[in-house]
Amino acid sequence: MTFGDKQKLILGYLKAYNSLDVEGMLRFLDEDIEFENYQGGELTHQLEGKANFEKQANEALAYFSSRNQRAVNWTEKGESLEVEIEFQALAAVDFPNGIKKGQFIQFEGKSIFEFRNSKILKIKDFS
Repeated sequence: MTFGDKQKLILGYLKAYNSLDVEGMLRFLDEDIEFENYQGGELTHQLEGKANFEKQANEALAYFSSRNQRAVNWTEKGESLEVEIEFQALAAVDFPNGIKKGQFIQFEGKSIFEFRNSKILKIKDFS
């Protein structure tokens, strides 16, 4: 896949994510999708398979009344693409870390995407 092909997949995925469109997100994912989330360098969530991803993505819809991820920088590393992300959201629930319902959340992070058969195979999120 070319850099442009990878970028189109990620931008399509992010557009669906920002629109709270789980079905749209799934269109860009390989059946064997792997997802990992790291906070402060520690693995906090991990799942495998499209069905598990769909379940988690649908559950996560309740967490934010609005959300937006924006890609601000792209770095190709071999077959993967590392993307610096700006994240903004409005919390729809109280979170265990002290964030309250209605609170505006903003942070920067990065996501590493891996690919197979013109789909996203793995997503590693770091914040």
